[in-house]
Amino acid sequence: MMRLLIKLPFLLIFGCSLQAQAQDSCSSNTNLVNLKDHIRFDTSSLICNPVWTSQHFILRVSFFIHGLLACVLSPSLWSFVLSAPNTNSYIGMGFSPNGGMVGSSAVVGWVASGGLPNMKRYFLGGKTPSQVLVDQGDLQILENTSSVFSDSSRIYMAFQLVIDQPSQRLVYAVGDNNNPAPSAPSFLLTQHRSEIAVRLNYASGQGSQTKAPYSNLKRSHGILNMIGWGILIPIGAMIARYMKHLDSLWFYMHTGIQSLGFILGLAGVIAGVVLNDRIDAGVGKHKGLGVTILVFGFLQVLAFLARPSIDAKARKYWNWYHHNVGRLMIVFAIVNIFYGIHLAKAGSSWNGGYGFILALFVITILILEFRKLRE
Repeated sequence: MMRLLIKLPFLLIFGCSLQAQAQDSCSSNTNLVNLKDHIRFDTSSLICNPVWTSQHFILRVSFFIHGLLACVLSPSLWSFVLSAPNTNSYIGMGFSPNGGMVGSSAVVGWVASGGLPNMKRYFLGGKTPSQVLVDQGDLQILENTSSVFSDSSRIYMAFQLVIDQPSQRLVYAVGDNNNPAPSAPSFLLTQHRSEIAVRLNYASGQGSQTKAPYSNLKRSHGILNMIGWGILIPIGAMIARYMKHLDSLWFYMHTGIQSLGFILGLAGVIAGVVLNDRIDAGVGKHKGLGVTILVFGFLQVLAFLARPSIDAKARKYWNWYHHNVGRLMIVFAIVNIFYGIHLAKAGSSWNGGYGFILALFVITILILEFRKLRE
């Protein structure tokens, strides 16, 4: 017992040292010296940047000084060493023409379950696995210099590019360990668990996170549809059901709010069409729901223009049609709003915010329905 107590400080120091090595940092460049048997090129000219702090991604890269590349072999040779925690999945680094993942040429590395290292080039032509093409893209990797390996609970991917100036817009991704790693013969790349876009200054080695392309257009699309179809239209429907005691005022409030909701919703759909043309998002179900909602909206407008008089025999059929198409439109809109939030990976704040609004609607409806029953 006494011997164990005497050795405990040394064990703690040794354990902390191993943990620090496993974590890696830009202050631990000596780690690359220790890994020289795995990395097949000179690493003395690389500078370091923690490109993705939340996922502990560290990038070491060659750089220009006064127009000269600090690299031994060639002025058009760039060296990269990317390290990340080994989650038994792949890590990827893409060179993007516009800051987005779609359209990028990427290098992806992983260590298979049997310990076999793999590295492949991919062209990210879309967001579905079938649009991610193996051994495609415009990256020219120097032969016999690439390596992928794991060390101290981290995975390292080292490679050299023959290129005059690589894109400063970089995207990083980490795979989902619940999905299988790419394997022969197709080397199909599964959906990543998380991603980030970074703009890297090669001269200084400093990087900063960037917004995804057309992020403002994407946000406008979501806000317009949420307010139009998901908030104003339900409010207008509630007015028509619960405020008819206000004589003709309820009708003007109903038509005014519904008209505004339809206009904002239509603008949101147009923003979505423009967005889809620019980024080819591949969101067929979301788009199909949106078209259905828009058709319902136009049917309601036509119903308003062709409504029969109150004492007409067809009025009860018109009421049934108008009420039920409106209800279907609202249900479809709510579903598509949450689905859109999921596709955009907008986060819990959007889900929580819209969910809170819906909760207020439900509480209000229950109170008004109870009051209606009592009357």
